[in-house]
Amino acid sequence: MTDDSPPAAADDNESGVARQARQLHHQLEATAELPIDREANRWLGEAEAIAADAATSDLEDATVRERVATVQDLLAEIDDTGHDEADDHLEAAKRICRAILESPADEQ
Repeated sequence: MTDDSPPAAADDNESGVARQARQLHHQLEATAELPIDREANRWLGEAEAIAADAATSDLEDATVRERVATVQDLLAEIDDTGHDEADDHLEAAKRICRAILESPADEQ
């Protein structure tokens, strides 16, 4: 079973996009130590690095959305990781990407 709870808030004034970016990074980071398919691992590693930048850098929401769009493209390359728990994290990350990219640009 995966832990879909978000990490603790870093700043009460952060935007909804920033909060979701941290949740995205949390989901991808959780796959790092799992034994997964080599090709999926490559895509996940690149996506996690970009998500980390989006989650930890002081970026405008528009820039975070651009990074999340890149993460979404990378995750779309993965159908299966070969590990059930990693698949759960992958699906959660894909949902978070969609939520970020489908939310109104000025939503906070």
